[in-house]
Amino acid sequence: MTELPLLSLLIWVPIIGAFALLLLGDKNPGLSKTIALLVSVGTLLLCVPLYTGFVTGTAEMQFVEFAKWVPSLNINYSLGVDGFSMPLIILTSFSMVLVVIAGWDVIQKRPGQYMAAFLIMEGLMNGVFASLDSILFYVFWEGMLIPMFLIIGIWGGPNRVYATIKFFLYTFLGSVFMLLALIYMGVIGDSFAIADMQQLSLPMEAQTLIFFAFLIAFAVKVPMFPVHTWLPDAHVEAPTGGSVILAAIMLKMGTYGFIRFSLPITPDAATEYAFLMIVLSLIAVVYIGLVALVQEDMKKLIAYSSIAHMGFVTLGFFIAMGLMSSDHQMAAELGMQGALIQMISHGFISAALFLCVGVLYDRLHSRNISDYGGVANTMPKFAAFFMLFAMANSGLPGTSGFVGEFMVILAAFQANFWYAFLAGATLILGAAYSLWMYKRVIFGDVGNDKVAELEDINMRETIVFIALAIMVLGFGLYPAPLVEIMDASVVNLLECGLQSKLPDAVVSGVCS
Repeated sequence: MTELPLLSLLIWVPIIGAFALLLLGDKNPGLSKTIALLVSVGTLLLCVPLYTGFVTGTAEMQFVEFAKWVPSLNINYSLGVDGFSMPLIILTSFSMVLVVIAGWDVIQKRPGQYMAAFLIMEGLMNGVFASLDSILFYVFWEGMLIPMFLIIGIWGGPNRVYATIKFFLYTFLGSVFMLLALIYMGVIGDSFAIADMQQLSLPMEAQTLIFFAFLIAFAVKVPMFPVHTWLPDAHVEAPTGGSVILAAIMLKMGTYGFIRFSLPITPDAATEYAFLMIVLSLIAVVYIGLVALVQEDMKKLIAYSSIAHMGFVTLGFFIAMGLMSSDHQMAAELGMQGALIQMISHGFISAALFLCVGVLYDRLHSRNISDYGGVANTMPKFAAFFMLFAMANSGLPGTSGFVGEFMVILAAFQANFWYAFLAGATLILGAAYSLWMYKRVIFGDVGNDKVAELEDINMRETIVFIALAIMVLGFGLYPAPLVEIMDASVVNLLECGLQSKLPDAVVSGVCS
């Protein structure tokens, strides 16, 4: 136990702050926005002791908190972080500060309620990453859908009702299968603790069913091909802040689910179906990249780009599983680490790109690429930031977008040349759709009179872009701190992946 319940504070401070905003109402929008900023910044500051107090070199859970919740069912309020979850909590808290700042002048309709919805979602998302009890995880996982449902449904675009219902149905129905799997394992193991579930001996038939139950839930959230169709609609209709959190955080919950549940609980099934997962990931990388290339709506293009880049994450995970089964541990670690770095990097880059589109939309109220042209002539500072983020999305060396993809491709070469060849194609496709969009929007003659009247980014927008640029360049030039945090957890996960959970298998006990 820690003296300061740091993880509980990271969960409940933003939620309590949100309820304070709801009680305040929208009679004083300025005060509501100030409170939201203070709460989000305060939550981010709580991440400082989380980072400085985190011990690298161990896969043990840290900052552990425990309290009985439903004793009769052995369900507990249990929290902790490791090298997988700690960076994601910091990413969540960092992104929320940017969302509050970005929406400061833009949101005119019920700004207090808008900020409150995001703060509630921040607490619930931190809860997802910190939960050590599967039922607690599920409560946070499902609860998070409600504020996002409201954000899209109230502050979204013209087709927001269709988009938000589609988003909710896809993600909610997918999660039902996960709940069934959790209940089954909780009953047979007499514990809903995730660590206890990872120690269960399961026959191959049970592993297969559990693996696919998790797959349905996590694949929808990532989203993977072919259950990805809700994401472009949700992004197009969501307000800018909603798109930022969808891309930067919510998609990562699907891939986080794979490393917390699917791989360590059902390693035999994960290895058996690794080829299927690799194929689905490569389809996302290549086919969805081609789909992005023909989009005329900037938000939809970036949404499809997110699906392609998240395909790299699942590709790295299951290439690593295949490599471990063929005794290529170093390459497997490289693939897993690359996938995890890609998760964090995509959070920064996708958030930056959606905020760039938001800046243009706030001024011209159009997302169509054809409505722009020559923006560099009137918004040179914005054009410079947009160029950096477009290059990072293309995988330019020196940016965070390159590091993870490069590591996954290197690991893919150890597994199969054609995996690496197809994965490498995304660097070409990523450059094609990112720079083609950038060229048509930013360069050339001024597209129309409205573009000629555009004003460059203000101080508030500049602060947001500078913060994201520092992260994109910082992790691109020096990813070592992130690798160091994740390394022990990666090694432990892969060693667990090597251990068969079949009842007649000999288990060495290295998994904790």
